[in-house]
Amino acid sequence: MTFEDKTLLVTGGTGSFGTAILHRFLDTPIREIRVFSRDEKKQDDMRKRFANDKLKFYLGDVRDYGSILGATRGVDFIFHAAALKQVPSCEFHPMEAVKTNVIGTENVLEAAIANGVQRVVCLSTDKAVYPINAMGISKALMEKVMVAKSRASGATVICGTRYGNVMASRGSVIPLFVEQLRSGQPLTLTDPDMTRFMMTLEDAVGLVLYAFEHGESGDIFVQKAPAVTIGVLAQALLQVFGQPQHPLQVIGTRHGEKKYEALLSREEMAGAQDLGGYYRVVPDLRDLNYGKFVEQGERRISDAQDYNSDNTHRLDVGEMKALLLKLRFIQDLLAGRDARPSE
Repeated sequence: MTFEDKTLLVTGGTGSFGTAILHRFLDTPIREIRVFSRDEKKQDDMRKRFANDKLKFYLGDVRDYGSILGATRGVDFIFHAAALKQVPSCEFHPMEAVKTNVIGTENVLEAAIANGVQRVVCLSTDKAVYPINAMGISKALMEKVMVAKSRASGATVICGTRYGNVMASRGSVIPLFVEQLRSGQPLTLTDPDMTRFMMTLEDAVGLVLYAFEHGESGDIFVQKAPAVTIGVLAQALLQVFGQPQHPLQVIGTRHGEKKYEALLSREEMAGAQDLGGYYRVVPDLRDLNYGKFVEQGERRISDAQDYNSDNTHRLDVGEMKALLLKLRFIQDLLAGRDARPSE
């Protein structure tokens, strides 16, 4: 499927994902990219930065059905990235997470169906698998809304992606470690043995494009990704900046954190399709025939194992250093240029 002469809408489009999409598509034959978000300052900054006639800005909030309904008129494709993503803020304000991540997603999908949008890709997170915090729970519900809407979406294909930590994104551990290192403070490690998936922003964009190209309604796509312990990540970062003896401080696991994250549950892995670099999870389209849920079991689920950051490929210090050196954030810092984490 081609984007030539098509209109793409990106919700939450002033964030790092939206910026990456603009870099990827503005110089292609795409007709128009609509950036939908609620932050007029970021929209103005983006307008001045790109200065491209293909770029159109729509001020609104996914919580407001009317604003997203208007923005989706004449749209061919949607990448739905708008979300509340910070674990602590969602813990303190769980209903705000519900309003944006769950109800907002329903609004986007209802508007897409009403306006005959061809394809919608919804972005989710590994925290939606076995969720223990409000952000993860709201994203898990978002996925359920996505699959439910896909059952009766007509000509509108609705699918999703799920990915782990985007390296050097705002609020993540790499910018925190860099800030502590530059200010002479110890690097604070919650648990050196805690593992996390490592993905670049380019990986995240590639996953969304793969889902766009191959997805059918209700599908969720996951990219196979390596993981690293927090201890190895800290060592690699210190070596990159030539300060291997910098002090570390173990502070313990914070509220709402897991020792490791899962990208696919055991139940999903039992039926997932291995596509090489990706997994595809097809929707469960059974009806409410309770015998299928209560009286019949599935041996394949009993034999399955979830796909998590403890059983995927584990990066060593050398591999993690190589991955860090690919990040523009790190490259800018090493070159003495101004550097900001992705938003």
